[in-house]
Amino acid sequence: MKQSTDISVVVPVKNEAGNIESLIQEIDDALQKLNYEIIYVNDGSKDKTADELKLSLIKNKRLRVINHKESQGQSAALRSGVIASKSPIIATLDGDGQNDPSDLLGMIKLFNNNTNHLVFVGGVRVNRKDGKHRLWASSVAKYSRLFLLKDTHPDSGCGIKVFHKELFLKLPYFDHMHRFLSALAHREEAKILEYDVKHRERQIGTSNYTNFGRLIVGISDILGVIWLRKRMPKNKFSKEIFR
Repeated sequence: MKQSTDISVVVPVKNEAGNIESLIQEIDDALQKLNYEIIYVNDGSKDKTADELKLSLIKNKRLRVINHKESQGQSAALRSGVIASKSPIIATLDGDGQNDPSDLLGMIKLFNNNTNHLVFVGGVRVNRKDGKHRLWASSVAKYSRLFLLKDTHPDSGCGIKVFHKELFLKLPYFDHMHRFLSALAHREEAKILEYDVKHRERQIGTSNYTNFGRLIVGISDILGVIWLRKRMPKNKFSKEIFR
């Protein structure tokens, strides 16, 4: 009989050569008391990311790798990892090393202490190590989501999260959906929880997003999410039939 997997850690990456091995080791160190798997999704990287992942596969038996031949975006990479996962509980991390895997144990504990059928724990970055322009863009996006989507999570753009796989698979899939997980999860009546996490400076490489590009796409996405939520009827049949 196969041993069950406590949690699947999904890490989407694109052009993150130099950050691969160290982050995998940190995940191992953080979760050594659990039965876990690590799923890296290489989203069409053009650098040495694929080569570093091949080497890591030889060294680490908990690691699994999914390769997108062409870049499909972070949301698509996240979805590929979640679908392939073996656990009903998912943790996500950004692949740039700015999220600290040592925060995962506390987030998992908070997750497990909640009895709601569907749970979403989103990290809240304390003392963010980003530049002023990126912080400004994130602040505009945050208050836009609060005002237009009633998304009260203070840092829904943070990459470190823990949630039910079932919850994710209930959500509508679209490009950039990873930025709206808390708002979408709330609509599914999931319990939305916050957890203060550390944030680190990027040591190697550069971001795949520009501040201006992120802002313009973010505004368009918010309008799309508003449209989508209005046209997605809630499934109330189970409450009405099975009494």
